[in-house]
Parts: sequence; structure tokens; C-alpha cells
Amino acid sequence: MDELKENVKSGTLSTKMEGVEAVSKEEIEEILKKVDRESNIRPLKGIPHWIVYCIGVGWSVFQVYTAAFGLLPAQLQRSIHLAFAFALAYLLFPFRSSKTSAQLKWYSWMFAAFATLVGLYMGLNYMRIMEAGGDYATIDYVFAGFGILLTLEAARRVVGLPIACLACFFLLYAYFGSYFPSFMEHRGYSLERIASHMYLTTEGILGIPLGVCSTFIYLFILFGSFREKTGLGQLFIDISNAIAGWASGGPAKMAVITSALEGTVSGSSVANTVESGSLTIPMMKRLGYRPEFAAAVEASSSTGGQIMPPIMGAAAFIMAEFLNMPYLQIAKAAIIPACLYFFGVFMEVHFEAKRLKLRGLNRDELPMFMDVMRERGHLFVPLVSIIVFLSIGFTPLYAALMGLVTCVVVGAMRKSTRMSFREIMDAFELGARNAIGVALACASAGIIIGVITLTGLGLKLANGLVDLAGGNLLLTLIFTMFTSIILGMGAPTTANYIITSTIAAPALIALNVHPLAAHMFVFYFGIIADITPPVALAAYAGASIAKSDPLKTGIISTKLAIGAFIVPFIFVYNPAMLWINTTWLGIIQTLFTSCIGMTAIGASMIGFFVAKMNWWERGVFFFGGLMLIDPGTITDLAGILILTIAVIFQWHKKRKDSSQQFAGAV
Repeated sequence: MDELKENVKSGTLSTKMEGVEAVSKEEIEEILKKVDRESNIRPLKGIPHWIVYCIGVGWSVFQVYTAAFGLLPAQLQRSIHLAFAFALAYLLFPFRSSKTSAQLKWYSWMFAAFATLVGLYMGLNYMRIMEAGGDYATIDYVFAGFGILLTLEAARRVVGLPIACLACFFLLYAYFGSYFPSFMEHRGYSLERIASHMYLTTEGILGIPLGVCSTFIYLFILFGSFREKTGLGQLFIDISNAIAGWASGGPAKMAVITSALEGTVSGSSVANTVESGSLTIPMMKRLGYRPEFAAAVEASSSTGGQIMPPIMGAAAFIMAEFLNMPYLQIAKAAIIPACLYFFGVFMEVHFEAKRLKLRGLNRDELPMFMDVMRERGHLFVPLVSIIVFLSIGFTPLYAALMGLVTCVVVGAMRKSTRMSFREIMDAFELGARNAIGVALACASAGIIIGVITLTGLGLKLANGLVDLAGGNLLLTLIFTMFTSIILGMGAPTTANYIITSTIAAPALIALNVHPLAAHMFVFYFGIIADITPPVALAAYAGASIAKSDPLKTGIISTKLAIGAFIVPFIFVYNPAMLWINTTWLGIIQTLFTSCIGMTAIGASMIGFFVAKMNWWERGVFFFGGLMLIDPGTITDLAGILILTIAVIFQWHKKRKDSSQQFAGAV
């Protein structure tokens, strides 16, 4: 998100196209203030600015150095990583969001310094704490307590109040466990035990989430800042324009394609919405789309970017650690569901354009594909290099490092994309700012995981959900869906997945759902909380640009994202969609029939195929599409039969309408 604000300030964010009313920088900044907590960042100047700048560059240099020359022991790597996050969080983010003074008081410096010391405590006392074997000194418990409090406060300032409150609730549960009812009850733990478990081991704050953030995730966030400095984001927009801008409803289709491309490297639904929506939403309105629909297209498409491999909002790396699976297997499993999601949104946009008889942009308003590729196509090389390195077996950490190096080298091939030394340093600092929220979200989520491992709450909640559903898988899935959406409201992608996977996924695994399918299920529903009312941050961002009703925008976004509500249920019952226990022939069949199914469901949602539909036609198209999305020969044949009859009826209806219009004209 900081990356987006930098683009707004520098003017590199494209908001204009011939004939399209531009969204001003001031309007974009106002939108960010409404939907983004990081808009409350202190606008430091002078010496304080350069101190923070050096800390940010130092953090990035540390991460790149350890990635290139060898990671430190887990506790050391994570402790230093947390210390950098603390320093920047307490220097850049004020205690109260309404007070964003450019001046830092002396006590702010002292507080930031103390927080940094607490963050480094494990690193400074590493050998002694490791040799203590659990027999900690009093000072260890004191610093552990401060570590928990500082993590909660930093998360509140940077990420938001919900995740801090949730972490506090879990800490209270760890202490007052004997007062909780029925299946959640436990004997309760002392403050010393809770503090040491949360901060002096790798089970809590310094656990797996922060470990992944301090290695893979940071490098990919840094890659994102480098790719933006070279202009890859604008390249995505130009390519989407060239491919689909001329088609019926072109700007809306362009929004879908741009968001799918952006999603491969971006980690924020709101940032995607504002960045590409500042261009696409005015164009959609100009061509005749309703403001609510235009905003919903951008919001649903941008949210889908979080489920698009390879990065998937950085959650893919944590999922690989949690499931002890190769990262590439996670990314591969996400391909078909993500493609179906975007294909479904694309087809709904297409049918809406046909229903309203909307045209595309004029060819002379659009860039030529070959011209774009000739001028800046080389910027795809870093992204391709990451995928290639992952495919041939290198670790995500090494692939991200090579992506960074390739980004600098390839960018130097042309003057327009070449990065100077200052721009490289700026990218380092921007990457650090972008990582603050992720690091603190991971640290806070580590508290939740720590309480779950300490108390065994995960198994208790899983058994509770299963008992509530009476052992019925469908009911358990529905309960888990609502749980994931609620837990995901207002939380960043990474924290969102960590929370839902530790609280909700075990219930599905308890009913013999494949672990990968269970984790993908909760991940999907946690993500679409960004467009599901009442807390639909991406939809609200789009509505602010379109000047539309936020609630209506959220409802339409949910309708456009219908694939995200259907596909997870399908791959739980039939994990072949995730490349589990299937063949290439099965994958091809699944992809082909599922795309036809999503087309039918998209037509059903809009109420138009080649002619307007009444309520029962929409039901038939929806049911037939559902049959085709479910992998299986019998369901595919049933879906084809149902849709064949429905399509014939639609064509007959179209000819009849055309005849009546011709007769009326005569």
C-alpha cells in the first residue's frame, strides 16, 4: 500500500486516457484515508525522515544479505526482523491515528528505541536462553511480557484494532481458561508460562508466520517494490488495454485482466482496486456501466488477485510451511480455482455488456500490443525467472532473490526502465515500509497460534464445529465458510490465512477432508471478506472512486465473485481440481467443462445469454453450470444435457425477439 501512495505522490500512477475523466491524486489520497490505516503514517521530514529511510534500507539490506549468504538461526533471524519492524512502526505510526504530525517528540524516539531493544532481546541473549532449557531468569519473563505488549500495540497502530483485539482475547483465554464453558475449558496457565511460550520459543511471536515473513515473504515484497519502480504495473495495464480494451465492455474486461496480472505479484486487494481502478472505473462509467457495477468489477477482480499464483498475497509460503509441502505444489493447486474465478468474473462482465449493448474503446485510444511488448516487454523477464527457478526446484527464497537481481539487470536494458542507485535505495526503503504491516500481522497471528498450541484449542474448536454440524460435512463447510469470512474481515491477506487456517481448517481435516483442500477452503473465504458486506474494504475503495453506494457495490461484488463461493465447495468434495489424485487428461477435462460451467453461471447471475432470461431460465443455467464445474463424467454429461436444452431455448427466444422487433419496425 505504501508503494501505491508513493506512485500517487510521484505521479507515476496512470490515471488518464484520452476521453476519460481522470481521478485526481487528491481523490486517490482521500480514498486511501477512508480504507487504509497506513494513510495515517507520519509525513516525516529532514533528519527524522533520513533516519527512518536508513533504517528501512538497512532492513532490506539485512534481508537480502542473509538470503544471499545464509540465513541466521531461526530465533536470531526472526528477532532482528521483528526489531526492524518495531523501530519503523513506532517511528512512523502515531499512538492516535488522528495525530499525524511530521514532528517526532523525544518520548517517541525513546519508545521506538526501547521497542527495538525488546525486539532484539532474543538475538542478544540467544545462547543463554537456548542453554537455559526453560529455566528462564526473571529478566527474561519481564522482556517477554514487554515483547507481547509491544507487538499488540504495534499491530494496533499499523494493521488495525481487530487483529490486536483478537490476539488479546486469545491471551485472556490462555490465562482464564478454567472460566470458559464446555469444550473450550482448560486449567489456565500462569503469566510466566504464557509470556515465555509467546516470546522465548518458536511457538508464538517468533513462530512459523514470522519465520516465513523474515525469509520468503520479505523478498517477494521487495520484488514488488522493484517491479513497480521499473514500470511493470503500468505494463500490465497497457497490455490489458491492448488485448481487451476494444471489445464489448472493454474497460471492464481490461480491469479483470489487469487485476489477474497484478495479482501475480501484489499482496493487497485495496491497493489493486485503487491502483488500476483509478483508470478502469471512469472508463467503465463512460461507456455506460452503472457506477456500482463498475466499482464492483474492479473490486472483485482485484480481490481475486490474492488467490492468483504465484504469490497469492504471500499466504502460499505460509501454507507450504503449515502443510509441510513444496511451495510449487501449493501454487499449482491454486491455478485452476483462480482461473475459474477470473473466468467467471470475465464472463459476467461480458454478458452485462451484451445485455446493455455496450461497445469498447476506439482502437486509436488504445496502445498497440506489439508496440507495448517491444518497448517494455522485457519487464516480464523477472517474473518469468521466478517461475522458472521455482519450477526447476530452487527454494522460494532463492527464486525471489534471483527475481530481484534479474529485475535490476533487465531494467537496465532500456533507459526508460533503468534504475539509478538512488532508485534502488528508494526501492529498498519502500519494500521495508510495505513489509511493516505484514511482519506485525504475522507476529500477532503468532500469538494466536501460540495460544492454540499451548491450550490445544485447535482440536477443541474443530470438535466443536463438527459436533455443531452433527458430523455432516456440508454443514461443517457452511459453518467454516461463515467463520472464515468473519475472521477475515478487515485483516490483511497473510494474517487472514494464518488465523482461519489455525481456527477453522482443523474442523474440515477432522472430517477427512484433504489438508490442502481444507486450507484452500478457509483461505478463499477469508480473502473474499474484502468484498463481502458489511466489512468490504476493496468494494468500499472501488465505490469511493465510482462515487457509488458502498453497500450496493459490495452486493454486486459478491455476485460477480460467485465462483469464489462455489469452487471451494467443489474442490473439497472432489480435490481433482487441486491436482490431487488426477491425471493430465482429468485436468484438461476439469478445466474445459468448468469453464463452460462458469459461463453458464455467469449468464445466470446477469440474467442474459443471447437473450434476457426469466427466473426459471436463470435457475436452469445455474444448475447446469454447477454440474459442469463438479469434476466427474456423470455430472459433466448431466450438465451438458441441461445446458444444451437451455441454450437452444435461448437461441429460439432470441430469434423470436428479433422477428418481433423486425415486424414492429415494418
